[in-house]
Amino acid sequence: MLARIYKPARNAMQAGKARTKVWLLEYEPETPRSLDPLMGWTSSDDMRSQIQIEFDTREEAVAYAERHSIPYQVFEPHSPALRPKSYSENFRFDRKIPWSH
Repeated sequence: MLARIYKPARNAMQAGKARTKVWLLEYEPETPRSLDPLMGWTSSDDMRSQIQIEFDTREEAVAYAERHSIPYQVFEPHSPALRPKSYSENFRFDRKIPWSH
């Protein structure tokens, strides 16, 4: 019953940073998922796979896991390297690919 504590990454379909400021605690699956032979749906008998607990900080999530004697593993978030851009870069003379026709 190992738990993962991590900060979720931004969804590829969203431009904003909604739901990326919280820390999640969720359990690792104990049994693999199985396919239903009739419908082909994926199912699991592991009820803990449905639990996701949100925390404001990493320390709160770690304290909760330690208080309830849950073995855990913390995954540090990967923050993208932001490169400052300016409007004038569109008109630079040494661009490799022209931005217009």
